[in-house]
Amino acid sequence: MLTKNSSVKAALVALLAVGLAAGCQTTDPYTGETKTTSATYGALIGAGAGAAVGMISGNDAKQRRQRALIGAGVGALAGGAVGAYMDKQEDELRKVMRDSGVTVTRKGDDIILNMPGNVTFRTDSADLNAQFYKVLDGVALVAKKYDRTIIEVAGHTDSTGTAEYNRQLSQRRATSVADYLVSRGVAQARMMTAGGGEDHPIASNATEQGRAANRRVEVTLAPLTAS
Repeated sequence: MLTKNSSVKAALVALLAVGLAAGCQTTDPYTGETKTTSATYGALIGAGAGAAVGMISGNDAKQRRQRALIGAGVGALAGGAVGAYMDKQEDELRKVMRDSGVTVTRKGDDIILNMPGNVTFRTDSADLNAQFYKVLDGVALVAKKYDRTIIEVAGHTDSTGTAEYNRQLSQRRATSVADYLVSRGVAQARMMTAGGGEDHPIASNATEQGRAANRRVEVTLAPLTAS
């Protein structure tokens, strides 16, 4: 059950999302659609919306995964190599995601793929839409090429239904995406999943458009570093 403080925080985040998104629309050069700019999504994520797995389950979990991979012999990135490595990966992901309905956002050295629920899943289901397999195949190809990253898959929902049901649904959806990527050859050891439920909105749940935006899976590719 949500605490009073977490409810207030979610409400403030939703209000911030509405205010930022209202004045920050642009035309996607790949799809021709009007959408919220990547910079705005970055601001929303930075404000606490769209939290990645490390934020949902605790940053220690991410650090333990990094140490385990490094201990298994996966080379860590350091210094200026981090930004260059992620720049190349971002460029390839933007090409793969063209016309897919998935947005690519850069936040520092992390790359976030926002996968809308209406594109990825059937209503109230954790089964992937068959037409989305090709998109995830592309993500898997890039992820395998750039293997010095941790892949965090976080599911999110709107506020319709109970908080516990939404948490479970968001976890199942995150697991479905992660399992598919593993089935396409991405190492299981790199994967982290979490269900954020309704606690991390990127838009207001007061409108259908906002609820649709909140029903999503976010895949964050974070560089593997020693620190």
